[in-house]
Amino acid sequence: MTPLLLIPGMMCDARLFAPQLTAINDRALMLAPIVARDNMRELALDVLADAPPSFALAGLSMGGIVAMEVLRQAPQRVAGLCVMDTNPQAEKDEIKARRLPQMERVKQGELREIMRDEMKPNYLAEGENRQAVLDLCMDMALTLGPEVFLRQSLALMNRPDQCETLGRCQKPALILHGENDALCPASRHELMHQLMPHAEYRVVKGAGHLPTLEKPDQVNRLLKNWLAEIQVG
Repeated sequence: MTPLLLIPGMMCDARLFAPQLTAINDRALMLAPIVARDNMRELALDVLADAPPSFALAGLSMGGIVAMEVLRQAPQRVAGLCVMDTNPQAEKDEIKARRLPQMERVKQGELREIMRDEMKPNYLAEGENRQAVLDLCMDMALTLGPEVFLRQSLALMNRPDQCETLGRCQKPALILHGENDALCPASRHELMHQLMPHAEYRVVKGAGHLPTLEKPDQVNRLLKNWLAEIQVG
């Protein structure tokens, strides 16, 4: 069985994929932390250094951006690609400008406030488990701490455009999008589907930016179908 390598989003750890780590039990599962570098190239190199020779690759949000860089650097090692609630384009100047004040506040000890006021409200759709997931997001962020926030912010600000990378991808691919994602709109996922027309594109109903936690049953089913395609291929 092809191993599955999971890359979490900004200020998230393995708990972002806890439902998947439990449900997908027919293959080796690995998590690639993306906390030690402040640029996409080196983050991807770290992932590849610890990864098996061949693997299926799934990333959410910033994890999806790192996954695209992994694919760019080592396409021969990636057996299949899943990108979830992410963006293949370089960061726009207006988004960069919004990051700088956040980073300054985090340097002054306001990580909790930034997560509470400016980031967490954009994460999730309304739902019965919303508060529990928000609490988990805060705990993951505070566990990782301000230095990780600053490094990840720099990596996102200076990331390269990966549209050409996706356009070259012919591996089994899955594009997932939380229906109510306020951070990564449908247009970005439609763009990825245009770049990879062979990919399966699925909207996760009732989910926001973190469908792996908000609607795990839907996500687990779609991931298993994608992995089965890789195995057959």
